[in-house]
Amino acid sequence: MTDPMPRAMPTSSRMLFVATILTGSFLLFLVQPMIARMALPRLGGAPAVWNSAMLVYQALLLAGYAYAHWLGRVRPRAQAAIHIGVLVVAALWLPIGLIAMDLPADAQPAVWVPWLLGLSIGPLFFAVSAQAPLVQRWFSAASGGGDPYALYAASNFGSFAGLIAYPLLVEPLMATRSQSLLWSGGYIALIALVAACATRLPRTASAEHVAATSPPASRGRVLHWIALALVPSGLMLATSTYITTDIVAMPLLWVLPLGLYLLSFTVAFAANRELADLLTRIAPVTILMFGGVIMGGYSEGPLLSAGIALTLLFMISVALHTAMYRLRPAPDRLTGFYLAMSGGGVLGGVFAALIAPVIFDWTYEYPILILAAGMLVPQQFLTPRFRDLWTTRGVTRHVGLAIIVVIFAVMIGMRTALPDSLFGEERQGPAFIVIATIGLITIGAWRPYVIALAGTLFLFGGYHSLMLSMQPGARVRSYFGVYTIRTKPKVNELDHGTTVHGVQLRGSVARERTPTTYYARGSGVGRAMEALAGLYGANARVGVVGLGTGTLACYAQPGQRWRFYEIDPAVVRIARDTGQFSYLARCLPDPVIRIGDARITLGHEPANDLDLLALDAFSSDAVPMHLITREAFATYGRVLSHDGLLLVHVSNRFIDLNPVVAAAAAEGGWTAMQMRYRPSELDKDMATRSDWIALSRNPASIAVLKAQDPDWAPLVGRAGFTGWTDDYSTILPLLKR
Repeated sequence: MTDPMPRAMPTSSRMLFVATILTGSFLLFLVQPMIARMALPRLGGAPAVWNSAMLVYQALLLAGYAYAHWLGRVRPRAQAAIHIGVLVVAALWLPIGLIAMDLPADAQPAVWVPWLLGLSIGPLFFAVSAQAPLVQRWFSAASGGGDPYALYAASNFGSFAGLIAYPLLVEPLMATRSQSLLWSGGYIALIALVAACATRLPRTASAEHVAATSPPASRGRVLHWIALALVPSGLMLATSTYITTDIVAMPLLWVLPLGLYLLSFTVAFAANRELADLLTRIAPVTILMFGGVIMGGYSEGPLLSAGIALTLLFMISVALHTAMYRLRPAPDRLTGFYLAMSGGGVLGGVFAALIAPVIFDWTYEYPILILAAGMLVPQQFLTPRFRDLWTTRGVTRHVGLAIIVVIFAVMIGMRTALPDSLFGEERQGPAFIVIATIGLITIGAWRPYVIALAGTLFLFGGYHSLMLSMQPGARVRSYFGVYTIRTKPKVNELDHGTTVHGVQLRGSVARERTPTTYYARGSGVGRAMEALAGLYGANARVGVVGLGTGTLACYAQPGQRWRFYEIDPAVVRIARDTGQFSYLARCLPDPVIRIGDARITLGHEPANDLDLLALDAFSSDAVPMHLITREAFATYGRVLSHDGLLLVHVSNRFIDLNPVVAAAAAEGGWTAMQMRYRPSELDKDMATRSDWIALSRNPASIAVLKAQDPDWAPLVGRAGFTGWTDDYSTILPLLKR
């Protein structure tokens, strides 16, 4: 390889190219969470929305890389002239933002995300995405053939900086309108930097600066590049789904997997190879150990599980991207290399975001991608003795392989025949130690290692998931997540991720009509429902955002008009059609259900159409952000009668949402109270602790609730807290310790 920083190039020119590639990459990845944040009020806050957006970004990135590859056929100065023209044409879409488009009430994110984002930012993203490969090729031409790959590390550092800057600085400090102007100004500066780089390009180009002269990569090598890019890309999206499902759908958490994914490129393509080589060496150990831990699951510690998942993603990405770096072509084949890399990234995104949710009823793509990573990761033996065991000619290694196969076959047989003997939740530790020890011995020997890894993934989590998949109706997967229906003695339970979304008692009609969990009669919503007749008479009009198992339907009384708003048709089928939950059948046999994002749907409802609206929409453990902004509360106020009640469910393990609701109440002229329900020992088997806030624009309605139940307490806001709007929100000050 040639010197990555040739002495012939002046320092000022090198810095110009570095600044250009950093600026382009910073803007490219700053725009991703920024546009996703702008789209929340229109498209909702489901994790799948972010995955769909990521797939759009990857497709546009592939198009940009293909354009850069095509542009390599002309002389460098002609490339610059064409690209500056493309940048100027794309500037017609400034200031950056979402186009004005009224979505239908039943808008489905799977369809509208690509359409809306493509029309809004497609030309700008396309123009900027070509920046990295083009500037690297121009650097090689301007430096007399210098190695440009170190600039790719700088490019991904700029991308990582753009991602992290958004949730930590840009989102907390600026409204989206100001963010748009900031990005637009950066884009104008980028055009100036590109024009400055063009002046450093040679006026006449030799043949090697126009056409590639090094041998082309073989078809097998190109497929290897694609595979090495596919696995980390797909795993990044799978990890994003896991993280945002169990905590909250928001840019702060969306960017963590993507940020680590980009940071892995910086490590893998850096001129200093020590860190990349170290992490690649220990990656097989991490895959084996952490892969088993993640598959085993630890629902009591979701933050710990999230940390393990992110570490696993980073280690796999560094190892596979380092392997890609070691297989990189000569600089004159650079754009084709990046095109193959981008193509692999798109294929990984298609698999994780489009194919897997359709063909799997659980996140099977996660262990599949972990296993694929184990098959692709470079390996070295941990000790000379292990190397001798697997490289000695003769029967020794065959005997070792046979022993590994027999041990795992026996353990799988025990797992199948005696599921709780070694692999019950409280007995996994010793079994995991035995399997991990065997696995560590195999590192460096490809076939035994893959067998050990596959056995580990199957024994810890894989078997349990397959058994659930084989039970008819036990699990349903949709665009919005994985729902598991657990049938227990005299109880049916609906889980979304690791969060319980409904429990129904079985055994008698009275038990089946009993509200449970967050909706028990002692909860805030339960007490408000029982006050309906006194507040609004026998013909009260009730709306519920979030159907779940339909528990709240059992508060319905003759003469009342009820309406549910549910975004996911799969939830409607579970609650109404499968017979697994009978709340609707027992209490409200013919419910009115509006399918679609609740905020969009409520925006189409008549004014003064409801007396009570219960806001119980959850993405696993959190209320989607776009449902608790000032503009959302204005929509609720329009639909509710003047003395109507708004009930907001704010129970959350990670975020204190009280200040958000208190700020919206103060700005919208609402009177608010809260109830923190903590069930007694007698009720804890059927009731769950919950936090509800009641709001009304008529203080008399709140006074009635307070008079009937002294457990309602004033809602106290947080001094200095700025309420959320569609234009501004941040959760940093709300994180629970």
